[in-house]
Parts: sequence; structure tokens; C-alpha cells
Amino acid sequence: MGDILYIVVPCYNEEEVLPETARRLKEKMEHLIAAGRISEESRVLFVNDGSRDKTWSMIEGLHRADRRFSGVNLTRNRGHQNALLAGLMTAKDRADMVISMDADLQDDIDAVDAMVEQYYAGCDIVYGVRSSREKDTFFKRFTAEGFYRVMNFLGAETVFNHADYRLMSKRALEGLAQFKEVNLFLRGIVPMIGYTTGTVEYERGERFAGESKYPLKKMLSFAMEGITSLSTKPIRYITVLGFLVFVVSILMLIYSIVRWANGETVIGWASVICSVWAIGGLILLALGVIGEYIGKIYLETKERPRFLIKEVLDQHEGD
Repeated sequence: MGDILYIVVPCYNEEEVLPETARRLKEKMEHLIAAGRISEESRVLFVNDGSRDKTWSMIEGLHRADRRFSGVNLTRNRGHQNALLAGLMTAKDRADMVISMDADLQDDIDAVDAMVEQYYAGCDIVYGVRSSREKDTFFKRFTAEGFYRVMNFLGAETVFNHADYRLMSKRALEGLAQFKEVNLFLRGIVPMIGYTTGTVEYERGERFAGESKYPLKKMLSFAMEGITSLSTKPIRYITVLGFLVFVVSILMLIYSIVRWANGETVIGWASVICSVWAIGGLILLALGVIGEYIGKIYLETKERPRFLIKEVLDQHEGD
């Protein structure tokens, strides 16, 4: 008999896709159990992130009909990363390995087999990585790949073309539990854990139903959250920029003195105005970036809970 696997699926207003997601995940579970790769005690754990539709009542119905389905109901909407963490921490004490994935069926469920194989080969963390973005529009491909490159350039180390589709062993989850950040960016935190890692490439499909929870505006906010939560490089870059502007100003001062000594009048109110606006813009930019970090410090010092669980549905033999 294999180890216990939990598949954690955060859900926010997923009533349109949930029945199909449950059906496919159940088929995958039964296949792996029949092959002896995972235990009969393995579960699919849906996490309801304060959905406003029938998502939680559907999860309750799935649990009543089949104990293979478990559920976690948060007290209110806490966002994808917090909901995912709630599921991971709930599964940590129940499973030997946990796979996280989204409910929209864009992640290839068949990649689960390869992840489990790498787990048995000694990997504590296995990343699901997109093999290509040929199906994406040029704009989507450009912005998505730019997202990863900018994140890495600014110090938030992530796995290229990896979202939140990954396998983690129990000890990797125990390592994750030691990270106490209130501002969560799991794509950057998980690589910090260490241990042996592996990757599985898969072809990402179209969303089965419903609307994307990550439009461009939210992706930009998500990127800012990740950068300011994991790296101080933006502040360092501002320091370097400030130093360069200072050097340029000294050079301009020397140039002006030399021209004045030669009896040449410097007429250039336009350049002065441009300089004032440029310096003013840099100052506001610097204050904004520093403000982001101060805001993060403010939230961290409060030590508010990252999530609160209202109810857990998880039935096992003998319960």
C-alpha cells in the first residue's frame, strides 16, 4: 500500500466547475489506489475561500456522498494564497504528501502520476511547470513570462512558468509551517524550504468553466505583493538611482561653473523645469516603494491570523 496523498484545491465561487473537477480527481485517485501508488486513506481536500455561491454546499454534498472528498470552510474570503495555506496546513498532519492545484482544471491532472513517482524517487518538492505557452495570446504570453523575469530580477526567486501546482512531502510542509509571514507569496517561499526538488512538465489547458480569478490588474498586484514580501532589492535600486542622480547633479554643477568662468550665460529654463519634474517624480516613486515596505512591516507586526477555519469535513475509517 502506498503513502497517503491529499490533493488540496482552493475554491472561490467555483460552482460551475466543481462537479467536473471532483469527477476527474476521483478518477485519478481511484486509478492511483488501484495501482498501489497511494493509500485508501487519500483524499481530495476542497478549501472554500468565503465563496458567495453554492460552492460550500456542493462540497458538503460531495463529502456526504463519498468520504474521498474532504472540505475546509474558512470564516471569510482570505485570498487564494491564504486559502491554499489553510488547506496545506490542514493536510499536513493527515497526509504523507500533498499536491496543490487550482479548481479550474487548467492544471493537467495526469501530471499527478509523474509527481507521485518523483516523490517515491526521493523528491520532497515537485514543481508542475508549463511546457509551453503556444495556446496563449501574444499579450498573455508576454505579460506572464515578463512576470517571472521581473520577479526574479527584483529578488523574488521563483520557478519559471510554475504557479501553485506542486507536490510537497510532509517534512517539506513542516518546513513551510515555520514561515510565519502574514504577507504570503507561496511561489517564492516554497523554493526557500530546500530539500530535494524535481519538476514535471505539463500542457496547461483552458479554464473548464467560470471566470479567471487573476485578471491583469490582480496579477500586477500579486507581483507587487511577491516582490515586496520577499526582497529588498527595489529599495537598493532606489539607493543606486539616487546616488547616480546626485553624481549627475554634481557634474552639471561643475559644467555650469566652468561656463560661467568663461563668461558664457546658461539659458535653459526648460532643462531646469524638466529636472525639477524628474527629481520630483523620483522622490515620489521612492516614497511609494518605501511606503509599500512600511505597510508590510505594519501588517507583520500585528501578527493577525492568516486564516480562520469555520469547519472541517474529513472522514476516515472508524470515524
